[in-house]
Amino acid sequence: ADLIKLAMIKIDESFKKERFKSRLLLQIHDELIFEVYKPELEKVKSIIKEIMEHSLEISVPIKVNLKTGNNWAELN
Repeated sequence: ADLIKLAMIKIDESFKKERFKSRLLLQIHDELIFEVYKPELEKVKSIIKEIMEHSLEISVPIKVNLKTGNNWAELN
């Protein structure tokens, strides 16, 4: 729980710093759902992956899987 909350804060700060139009919409258990402005997609994916995998110093590696789609239904 700490990891996801810390990551959400860091992602929000990063998006504000970059002045992205993209935004976090929803957290569901261990998933984060974003609305991403298409020109920002690759940079947003990179930021999310980096922050999620390195927000906490723990002894086991964290692997993040990212999916993209036009709507939530396409991702499931």
